[in-house]
Amino acid sequence: MRQFEFEAKESFRKVGLSIPRGRLAKSSEEAERIATELSCPVILKVQVLSGGRGKAGGIKRAENPKEARVIADQLLGMEIHGHQVRSILVEECLDIAQEIYIGITVDRANRRPVAICSGMGGVDIEKVAEEYPEKIARLAVNPLMGLREFEARRLVKIAGFKGKPLLQLSRIVMQLWRVFSDNDAELTEINPLIVTTDGEYIAADARLNVDDSSLFRHKALMERLETGVAELTELELRAREVGMTYVELKGDIGIIGNGAGLVMATMDAVHYHGGKPANFLDVGGGATAERMTQALDIVLSHPDVKGVFINILGGITRCDEMANGIVASQKNLRREVPMAIRLIGTREKEGAEILRKAKIPFLETMDAAARLIVEKIVGGSSA
Repeated sequence: MRQFEFEAKESFRKVGLSIPRGRLAKSSEEAERIATELSCPVILKVQVLSGGRGKAGGIKRAENPKEARVIADQLLGMEIHGHQVRSILVEECLDIAQEIYIGITVDRANRRPVAICSGMGGVDIEKVAEEYPEKIARLAVNPLMGLREFEARRLVKIAGFKGKPLLQLSRIVMQLWRVFSDNDAELTEINPLIVTTDGEYIAADARLNVDDSSLFRHKALMERLETGVAELTELELRAREVGMTYVELKGDIGIIGNGAGLVMATMDAVHYHGGKPANFLDVGGGATAERMTQALDIVLSHPDVKGVFINILGGITRCDEMANGIVASQKNLRREVPMAIRLIGTREKEGAEILRKAKIPFLETMDAAARLIVEKIVGGSSA
């Protein structure tokens, strides 16, 4: 579960990390009041659960309270990557001497956390990772022992720091580890960690994603899911209400599968052939024909979707049930779009026969289906 920046910063504050002075505003009048109290130029940052806020126009500077009110009027209610802006974080501007990146995430391949540090923080940290991988230090953490102080110092030293900055940054890494472990996080990061002209270290931005499997231990987050769910789009809410996992993305090929791993592999296959997934949708195990019909309706409700790739690996999910759902949905589809269908596993022969009788084409391999849907949507495979 993703947390808003202001929520993540509250978790940072609890472990002693320095954050900018500021408060959350839900109206332009409130933004003006906060700017007046801070008595300095301020940054207004939209609170949505999406990256790239700055590039989308969601982070702006105001020199005075009146300007803060005008900008807040512009930001509130706008939409960024499918998320409507309902609140703004108004914070003091910082005098920046250096930007640093510090993060802790889960390395699933090696089944352990990994701590990351770089002296080249900021909005283009992904570009740094691609172009200057040697500028990013990584340290695998023993999940039983946790991150230890000497390891934090080693990480910071590998990143190129020494002397007093090494000691200060290693302390911050340990504080971030507390945030990570206390919140059962999948990811937490400070990007950027600002070194001010006065030598202070301040978390200018904050990110914290909590593992959904641990939410039973976090009462406040569970309550937010049950009552507010402000971070979810309308379609994500619809999917959650019927017990499906759905995440909107920026592409134009709808993805439906059963099982998170299979859906991710399906998305990778589409990417490989030059396509862009429009969503992640997992119908779950043991899905019924009705569930497949619901999944198609949700995916095709997104206006950007130009085609759909359905990939079913039958275990407890039966291929004939999925085929029946696909056939039933044809009568009430919101709109006609190209489809690529692959069914394999439990009762696949029966499923194939159902599709064949309905004259709905299907393929035997994921790669062939991915290639087909990309050819239909973008006009050719890049592989």
